[in-house]
Order: sequence, then structure tokens, then C-alpha cells
Amino acid sequence: MGVIAKQSIRGTIVTYLGIAVGIVTTFFVLTRFLTTEEIGLARVLIDAATLFVGLAQLGTNASIIRFYPYFREKDSEEDHGFFFWALVVPFIGFLLFAIIYWACRVPLGAWFGDKSPLFVEYYYFVLPLAFFMLYQTICESTCNVLMHIVVPRAVRELIVRVGLLAIYLLYAFDFLSIDGLVIGICVNYSLAAVINLCYFFSLKRINLRPDWSYLRAHRDIVRKYLVYTGFLIISAVTTVLAPTLSSFFVTAKMGLDNTGIFAIATYMAVMVSVPNRSVAAIASPQLARAIKEQNRDECSHLVSQVTRNMLLIGGFILLAMWVNIDLIFHILPNGTTYATAKYVVLILGVSQLVLATFSICFTLLTYSRFYAFSLLLSLLLTVSALLLNNYLVPLYGMEGAAWSNMLSYGLYYLLIIATVVPLCRVHIIDRKWWAILALVVVLFALNWAWQTYLPTMNIWLDSILRSVVILGSGALIAYKAKLSPEVNDQIVNSLNRK
Repeated sequence: MGVIAKQSIRGTIVTYLGIAVGIVTTFFVLTRFLTTEEIGLARVLIDAATLFVGLAQLGTNASIIRFYPYFREKDSEEDHGFFFWALVVPFIGFLLFAIIYWACRVPLGAWFGDKSPLFVEYYYFVLPLAFFMLYQTICESTCNVLMHIVVPRAVRELIVRVGLLAIYLLYAFDFLSIDGLVIGICVNYSLAAVINLCYFFSLKRINLRPDWSYLRAHRDIVRKYLVYTGFLIISAVTTVLAPTLSSFFVTAKMGLDNTGIFAIATYMAVMVSVPNRSVAAIASPQLARAIKEQNRDECSHLVSQVTRNMLLIGGFILLAMWVNIDLIFHILPNGTTYATAKYVVLILGVSQLVLATFSICFTLLTYSRFYAFSLLLSLLLTVSALLLNNYLVPLYGMEGAAWSNMLSYGLYYLLIIATVVPLCRVHIIDRKWWAILALVVVLFALNWAWQTYLPTMNIWLDSILRSVVILGSGALIAYKAKLSPEVNDQIVNSLNRK
């Protein structure tokens, strides 16, 4: 876990620096200078491009991690032209789905046109945005398998966000028109893709010449790759669609104004799962190697360790956010407008906590020989999300979208755990995991009791006192009880270095 811990901590630090930039952008620029409709437009364009990227990858993102150990020679940099396919396959996928996207212009325009005509106006800008996001993502995955996640993480979390901040400010002060805003977002992601590509080629001598003799000599690997990738192409239709459905339903049923408010709430909630990005990026290749070597004990150790630590860290982030939620909306420019999404933040935050805690289980299932089961589960996720959004959004608006997200993900990961444990024969949840869950629930209950029975005299004083007492006591209990030995070790090491 040394490499995982070291790279994950560095990646998390970079991520939270990016969050600091994101907080400034989201809370003090977007909410002050842009209308909710303009915020909604930016959000839905990025969501649509993200969906496009998930489909156009043709499963390459996961295939890179799973099959790189088969192509890389032990104690050598030789990889038999593996990265040629890593770069070419997504380009083919982009061309394929660009044609489909172009053909869907009329029906999608009709669905969004009534409530969100501004999105329809900029419909085709999704294509260049998706292309640059695609190669930013692919280059990040290739760096992951080479165990270098910090720079790509810095590009994603820092450079992209600083660029977006600059673009929003230029638009706010009338240096850019609405056309310039959309074009600027595309240019920003193009720079991120170029930086990632340059960094990838700087890591080692990259061989972009396919080794046909190696492929002919290892037809079994080629066959497994094609079957696995074909499966992922089908799976991507479901797994990528589900997370963006809520945003699209809010846009289509309620308009870009509400999409903008929902986007701010979503940004807050996503902070809960931020640590999982760095952990998953570095743990996934380790898990792929352990599966290849059929080391079940190491698989169990990695999975249980990640789920335990993500529940602890994500739970405390969600708690800190909820303890201070009223203060956050009080500070936020035009905060009364966005405070209508207060409970949307909580519901989406719980959903993100579930995702952060158990996403490693889906990774395990995807990399195992039982990966076909994940297709059925992903299909259930998408169908449940589609049905729930279609039913709940018209009834309850943004809260309905949030409940749809939480319920569909809760069911999804429950079924994944029920599948992974007997098939892969791994241990996921231990006693310390249950102890962490109990601690987080008790701390939330304490916060509710405080707010219910103790009058609020000053919003600043109340938030500070509750943060110190509730978060401080919770952190002390977690440390003394050694609920996460890895977190304790990092704290001790940090103190010793000082």
C-alpha cells in the first residue's frame, strides 16, 4: 500500500487545491456574475461531453488498466506497442459516436427545445469538447498504469479549473460573448489534452508501432481483449448514462435555470467522493495485477482497505459540509436562490458517499473473469435511474432528481456487493467498517439534535461551535479507536516530519 498511499496522498492534495479553485469559481464567480441559465448551459454541455466520452472510449479506459500487465515485459520497458491501440481505438469510437450524435439532432432538439432552447443552439459544440476531454482522459489512464497520477491529476483538477475560472471572468466582464464562453470552454479542454499527451510521452520511450508478431503469438490475449472491450462498449451505454440522467431530466423538464441551481448542489456533493479519485487511480492497476496473479488475499486486503478509508474520509467530508450548510449558503452570492437546493446537497452527498465507498467493488468485478455480470447490473442501474427520474422529477423537481440518483446507486452497489462476495470470494466489509458507519451516523444525529434543541443566536458562531465539537470529537474517536490504521500512520508520519 506504500505506493498507493504516497501517490494517492499527493493526488488528493492536488485535487483539493483544485477544489479550492473550484470553490472560488463556483461560489464566488459563477453565482455572482452568471445567471442560473448560463451556469446550466455550461453544466449541461460538459455533462453531454462527459457522456459522449464514456461511450466513445469503447472501453479503452478500463482495458488499458486491465491488459497492460499482459503486454509489459517484466523488468523491462517493452510493451509491444500497447499504447498505439490505447490511442487509436478511442479515435475510432469518437468517429462512430459523432455520426450517431449528429443523427440524433432532431429528436434531442425536440426533447430539450421547449424548456432549454439555449442548449439546442450550442448542440454541436459538444463534439469538439468531447474530443478534447476524450484524449485528456485516455492520456490520464495511460499515466495511471505507469504509476504517475499526480501531473494528470493536476491538469484535471488545477489547470482545467484555473482555465475555466479565467474564461468565466472574461465573460463576466464582457470580454467574451456567450459564443466566446462556449468556445473558451472547448479551448480550455484542448490545452488540457495537449499537456497530458506531452507528459505521457515524457515518461518513457513510447512505442507507437504495433507489434503484430506479439499479437499473433498471443492470440488468446487478443481474443480476451476484443471480448472484454466489446462487453465494455455495451456496458458503457448503461454505466455512463446513469450519472448524467438527473442533470438531463432537470434540463428537459425544468429548464436551464434549475439546471444551474442543481449544478451548484452537485458540485458541493461531489466533494465527498474527491479522495476516491486519487485512490482509485492508483489502486486499480494494483488490483488488476493481483487479479492477474490470482492473489485473492491481496484483492481482499485492497478492497476492504479502500472501502473502509473511503467511508471514513467521505463521511467526515459530508458531515463537515452538512454542519456548515447554512453558513455556506449565507456566504454564497445570491445564496437564497441556491439555498432551495439545501436538501439536494445532502441527498446527492449520501449518493456520492456510497459511490466513493463501493466503487472499488465494481472495479474488482470488471477486472475479474466474472465481468459479464457487471453488464446486467449496469443495465439495472440505468433502467432504475431512468424510471425514477421520469417519475420523481415531475413530482418533486430537483429533490426528485437527487432521490433518483441516491436510490438507483444504493440498489446498484448493493447488488454488486451481493455478486462480488460469493463469486470473487473476497472480504469487503469488516468490523472497523461498521464502527466507522456507526460513528458517522451518531455524529449526524448529534448535529440534528444540536440544531433542533439549541437555539441559533449567530450563524457564524453556531457553525464554528458545531464544527469544533462534532467534527473534533469524531476525529479524536476515530484516531484513538484506530478505525483507519493507514490514516493514523499518515498523521503520525506527517507529525514526525515536522
